[in-house]
Amino acid sequence: MRFALLCAAAALVASPAMADELVAVNGADSIRLTDTPCSSQEVLKQLEPRLHKMMMDATAELQGQKFKACWLPDGDAAHLLYEDGDQGLVPLADFKAAKSA
Repeated sequence: MRFALLCAAAALVASPAMADELVAVNGADSIRLTDTPCSSQEVLKQLEPRLHKMMMDATAELQGQKFKACWLPDGDAAHLLYEDGDQGLVPLADFKAAKSA
């Protein structure tokens, strides 16, 4: 049942309304979520293959360092998995549409 809910949430979050990128900003720190499939082989190799299709690309800049990550919706939060194995949850309400350059 939880798997079905995650799939439904992923479809909802990855819908065209996402507008390609969402960003959460806290001071100089930021996290960007995309609706494109996860491309980080370092993240994907940490996961069971059945989860690969559910993961989407993300990037983060935290304390001046840039990180690649992948994410999927987890209830009302984005569950992020970073290349170094670190993980985090960020409320989806913290994300806004990224401004065009």
